[in-house]
Amino acid sequence: MAQSAVTVRLDSEMKSQFDALCEQFGMSANTAFNIFVKAVVRSRSIPFTIKGSASASELFVQQRRTAESSKEQELSLEEINEEIREAREELRKRKANV
Repeated sequence: MAQSAVTVRLDSEMKSQFDALCEQFGMSANTAFNIFVKAVVRSRSIPFTIKGSASASELFVQQRRTAESSKEQELSLEEINEEIREAREELRKRKANV
């Protein structure tokens, strides 16, 4: 079967740690990556949990629910718009850091 090369960029310290662990396991980093890829393809999923932070819209909904269940005064249109602006700014920052 034809083979393809894949390049992975890692922090130098992380790569050193990974190489050392792979050596302890009796395999190369290349073999470890192949095992990972085969497991992903076989299970059609990542073999560990990946968690991200809540999206801006999820945070807004959470804040709305909290406000609705509290005795606080309803948000004004200006306050709602400010929350939306803040949520959008946070989303832009996250995208810039990716």
